[in-house]
Amino acid sequence: MDKKVIFLTGATGNMGGATLHELMQRTDRFHVRALVRPEEKGHPILRRYAGNPAFEVIWGDLTVYGDVLKGVTGADQVLHIGGMVSPFADRYPELTMQVNVGGARNIVDAIRAQAEPDRIALVYIGTVAQTGDRNAPIHWGRTGDPIKISAFDHYAVSKTMAEAIVAESGLARWVSLRQTGMLHTNMWKIHDPIVFHNPWNGVFEWITVGDSGRLAANLCEDTVPDAVWRGFYNIGGGERMRTTTHEFAAGAARALGAKDFRDMQLPHWSATRNFHGQWYSDSDRLEALVPYRRETLDDFFTALSRSVPFYVKLGARFAGKAGRQRMQKLAEGPGGTLNWIASNDEAHIRPFFGSRAAWEALPRTWDAFPLEQPSRDPSYLDHGYDTAQHEDHWTRADLGAAAAFRGAQILSDGEIAAGEQAHWRCGAGHEFAMTPRLMLRGGHWCPTCMVDPSTYDAAAKANPFFAQVWQNGH
Repeated sequence: MDKKVIFLTGATGNMGGATLHELMQRTDRFHVRALVRPEEKGHPILRRYAGNPAFEVIWGDLTVYGDVLKGVTGADQVLHIGGMVSPFADRYPELTMQVNVGGARNIVDAIRAQAEPDRIALVYIGTVAQTGDRNAPIHWGRTGDPIKISAFDHYAVSKTMAEAIVAESGLARWVSLRQTGMLHTNMWKIHDPIVFHNPWNGVFEWITVGDSGRLAANLCEDTVPDAVWRGFYNIGGGERMRTTTHEFAAGAARALGAKDFRDMQLPHWSATRNFHGQWYSDSDRLEALVPYRRETLDDFFTALSRSVPFYVKLGARFAGKAGRQRMQKLAEGPGGTLNWIASNDEAHIRPFFGSRAAWEALPRTWDAFPLEQPSRDPSYLDHGYDTAQHEDHWTRADLGAAAAFRGAQILSDGEIAAGEQAHWRCGAGHEFAMTPRLMLRGGHWCPTCMVDPSTYDAAAKANPFFAQVWQNGH
């Protein structure tokens, strides 16, 4: 039997590396071809598999079509995991667009250029950031909920646009998987002001890097059901991986050897909104189709504790005032929350805190700051149509009602298939083309308004669908 050729992007990243490791345990049926930038030649994972006949490297870049075409030609499946991620992505928005959006376009165009494009399966990795902050009581989410991008989140903009390229590609076999917060044992090395963007009472449904790599590799197997393709899914670890930010911080602090995370910072240093995160009411759907979950939060914290050098644990346990001063310096530095306050940076204060007055009202001690527990009972937003109905049975009346619920109109005549381009007009008057599948199943709406948070106040007044996720706390 011929081996299936897998073209992998992002092999030197966390999820891509875990995927490569999984695939290389299955070399009896897979040959892996990885696109890697030349400056990554010394990366440990490349050295690990160098010389293995089931592994080859194409030196190149996602932004160069010829490099991507070389990787796609002759491949049976594409795992498009590579790209720029936060916080780096948000500091270089133009480059992020070139890599994330341009890379997705190059992948799709290269598949289309093949003699049999429908033979090639494409797995695209999106992000939970596409649906923005979902603080309680709207902390439960599912695919099809409105795209809502947090202010200054250029990464989410790029991934939303890239997802649309994949979903509107016309390819026979594609799937978009929105990655959640991914746990890996190098997280303790992160020392960036983005750590203050996550509200203490926010939520996350985590996944480990190992389970993420296992999922990507499992999607290459011949046993993957046809129902997976042409769909949108949330990657999540399920019930055992759902935490609040403060619960996760407590577990991580113990793993690092610290007595209490509250010794390291004060509650008013962290944002109260504008950071993505939710618990998924639908993440079990992907697990049922392509089982991949093996690890739990306890497994991660155990692995984290084992990976941290003893001197780091010693420092964490006895850091005391010095540890808090180090974190305060980070918050007061460029991009930090306290820096915004000191410079009266309203452009950042408003989306992350609501107002300066709201920040001033935050408790200055942990005793006065309530660490909350949101409801564990799943809740569902209204999508404006019968979500249980198969897309093959959508009628023009269904699409018209869904459009109206989004403050929009459908302009195309006649019946329209789920994967067929239709023409629409949003409440702001923008006309655009989009498949019903991307709008209803993917939660996309007007591509002009959707990626511009400055329009969200106005959009919520005309778009009841979007208002469900905007009026809470705005």
